[in-house]
Amino acid sequence: MRTLLFQSIFAAPVTARAPAPSAQALEELGRKLDKSARRLLGRSLAIREVDAGSCNGCELEIHALENAVYDASRFGIRFVASPRHADALLVTGPVTHNMKVALERTFAAVPAPRWVIAAGQCAVDGCVFRDSYANANGVADVLDVDLHIPGCPPSPAALLEGLLALMQN
Repeated sequence: MRTLLFQSIFAAPVTARAPAPSAQALEELGRKLDKSARRLLGRSLAIREVDAGSCNGCELEIHALENAVYDASRFGIRFVASPRHADALLVTGPVTHNMKVALERTFAAVPAPRWVIAAGQCAVDGCVFRDSYANANGVADVLDVDLHIPGCPPSPAALLEGLLALMQN
């Protein structure tokens, strides 16, 4: 054990850099999303994000949507603090028993018509936490889900593509 610990301290990282997103593809995707949101809603898309018990990996990727690379606000995507101002509910993580009632109340506060998006593998089906004593599995076991975005965690580009697919249906 001691040898393994020392090897891990002095070893170089084995991870590879993620491929850079194509600026043109990202811009085109964003323009399509903005056009769809304005056609359907007449304004930008407002999203309320709820962490129902995740490890925060998905939240890091969701927050990356607001960084200088993706800058989702230029595409007409806004994250709102109140569910009463939201068009969509973006849920991450397996729904823990402690968050089940809070998630249902948040959903009830979102004005109709509304969408529910399960982002990340844990939100889709519970992933490694499935059938655990501490959670109610994926979001679909608690609410009707309109869009599943798989991945652990899903990339910001995958999130944008999922939102576009939702807006085009």
